[in-house]
Amino acid sequence: MNGEPACVIETRNLQINYGSFCAVKGVNLSIEPRTITALIGPSGCGKSTVLRSLNRMNDLVPGARVDGEVLFYGANLYAPEVDAVQVRRRIGMVFQKPNPFPKSIYENVAYGLRINGWRGTKASLDARVEAALRGAALWDEVKDKLQQSGLALSGGQQQRLCIARALAVEPEVILMDEPCSALDPIATLKIEQLMSELRQHYTIVIVTHNMQQAGRVADYTAFFLMDHDRAGQLIEYGPTSQIFSHPRDARTEAYISGRFG
Repeated sequence: MNGEPACVIETRNLQINYGSFCAVKGVNLSIEPRTITALIGPSGCGKSTVLRSLNRMNDLVPGARVDGEVLFYGANLYAPEVDAVQVRRRIGMVFQKPNPFPKSIYENVAYGLRINGWRGTKASLDARVEAALRGAALWDEVKDKLQQSGLALSGGQQQRLCIARALAVEPEVILMDEPCSALDPIATLKIEQLMSELRQHYTIVIVTHNMQQAGRVADYTAFFLMDHDRAGQLIEYGPTSQIFSHPRDARTEAYISGRFG
């Protein structure tokens, strides 16, 4: 493949059911490399469901069924021969609440490498851990206490530790499900600054309830809304500046301006 691909992830007519309930339907998205895409919309409109479909996290939900296609560099992630564990190595996830393991800071970051069968030397593992912590803008704060518990860190530091854990396995895409919802404004600002830095090397997709956050960090924004059957639908998708300044759909404008949702 010559040059930069036009899109890293593409969904085609994506529909996700939980048992008989249709959570989202008809979602068509194209996510470009080294951009931040924000998924916004009221609670229950399927944003997190769509996000989790991008690295097959919905496989872990009993009764979940995914129809349509999710393409990663043109290959269908849901094809029978595709290994979901390898998908999640290349497309990492950071969750809403910081979820460090009850292990040392060092072992939190090394964990993903170890479960993926790390065969390198101790020195090379040390280097990967340091690089991941630097990538998550956390190294200077923890370099002298790597053997202390990750649970002893502040909430914002814990979230950056979880980002470092995702970075350590060198993914190509990072999914973030409301990564700042449990954080105070100062910690939120640090995560937003970090996202802007990470975009130079990674493709990032975030779910956020905070429209100001979407406006600050995202290159592209996708607005979701429930239809009359309570299924989530993608209403509008485009550059963030256009979605916020000149939305094409009246429902988008109503949501952005705070008239509903």
